[in-house]
Amino acid sequence: MTGGRPDPIAAFYSGAADSEGRTLAEILEWDDDRLEMVHDYIQWLFPTRQPSGVNPIAPTVTAETIRRFAGDLELRERLRRAFDRMLVFYGLKRRGARIEIDDARFPARAGVWLHSGNHNHLRLTRIMDSLATLGLPDEALALQRCLLEDVADGPGAGRMSPRTLDFWRSAPG
Repeated sequence: MTGGRPDPIAAFYSGAADSEGRTLAEILEWDDDRLEMVHDYIQWLFPTRQPSGVNPIAPTVTAETIRRFAGDLELRERLRRAFDRMLVFYGLKRRGARIEIDDARFPARAGVWLHSGNHNHLRLTRIMDSLATLGLPDEALALQRCLLEDVADGPGAGRMSPRTLDFWRSAPG
């Protein structure tokens, strides 16, 4: 609780609705097209310490948020489920502790996000930052490795700006 009010991010990850009345469970059921077209949910799924220019009313991570996630395995598991849903969206997959390209989904999904200037590059930076901040640093580093080694040095070579790659290199932590 901060100032007598529950932490909004922990509350959202515990089943409360976001500012638009959507729950985590509802958002995780969205299809890929809806995840692409709606721009004000990602700040709730993967909150960071910085306010969002796209969704300035979305809550930011506080010391209380970090404390709540550190002390609650279920909150971290729900965050991991949100991460897994977004991996599918990007055509990636988890194999053990490793994140890698999903050969069956990646070609179609890459057409949506794997080109210079795409807003999903910022989303991916946000995801890494959020995971590292809220107690899933290994997942953040696994995504970083996948993006920089598998994607940027593979099918994405030359399809992302140097600035995006710099953001990805510095994102976790």
